[in-house]
Amino acid sequence: MSDRYAVQGVQGEFQPGSNDLVLANKLGIQSVEDMDELELELLQRLYEDVLIAHLPNRALAVDDLKTWHRRWLGNVFEWAGQERSVNMGKDGFMFAASAQIPRLLAEFERSCLARWTPCHDMGADALVEAIAITHVEFILIHPFREGNGRLSRLLADVMAVQSGRDPLDYSTWNADKAGYIQAIHQGLRMEYAPMKRLVAQALNGGAA
Repeated sequence: MSDRYAVQGVQGEFQPGSNDLVLANKLGIQSVEDMDELELELLQRLYEDVLIAHLPNRALAVDDLKTWHRRWLGNVFEWAGQERSVNMGKDGFMFAASAQIPRLLAEFERSCLARWTPCHDMGADALVEAIAITHVEFILIHPFREGNGRLSRLLADVMAVQSGRDPLDYSTWNADKAGYIQAIHQGLRMEYAPMKRLVAQALNGGAA
């Protein structure tokens, strides 16, 4: 148990001098702006590698997501690629309890990744359903300490490109963040229609 609590300690720490705004990191970064800029730059590199250079044209697994997360943030955070060991919420909404994450990820792999990927020869409606449910379920689990939203978009883009389509246009999601969050919350009741509408828009270049 000591190792588990040691990990929890690391994941719960903030960088000294950051006023508890930046998570403890290997580079000593204290500024939110500097961290945001670095994470975006590293994410662009990951996108280029995963979507262009080495598209995984096969069934995906949870280990792929952990590998992507580690490759993205492994030089920044000690816990990159590891399951979250702290409980987390946002705006009063709690994500899955950390103790449940291993079980939930195993179910996510069976019911989403193994079911739908690779998304070869999928019709538009089938792809919208696959991406929408996969996205909602991943966000509700929130398996990592940081970067779940961005990694879930990469996963959606990989699924779209596997199907022969372009990556999604997330402009409508960004423009109506309240609507996006509500669509995620609806997923708790296994009501995926709101997210299907958002995915359909994003696959259509952001058009309604």
